[in-house]
Amino acid sequence: MSVRTTVLAQFTQVAKEQKRQLAPLNDGLALLDTGLDSLCFAILVSRLEDALGVDPFSTAEESAIPVTVGEFVKFYEDAAK
Repeated sequence: MSVRTTVLAQFTQVAKEQKRQLAPLNDGLALLDTGLDSLCFAILVSRLEDALGVDPFSTAEESAIPVTVGEFVKFYEDAAK
């Protein structure tokens, strides 16, 4: 499974488990507009670390923090290389 597929699948899974209405995901969608709250994002990041074996937030510069779904996916793709 690709990093992109894993990330998007986890968005869907976390939203379902937390009973959140997930907006249709696309690369330009702002993370704040996905329908997930801060708890959901904490769960998402934890699950992605388990699934992909990387935590890009631990080494990221402040200016590199993703703002859109596309940036979030690329953030993990770059860290997994």
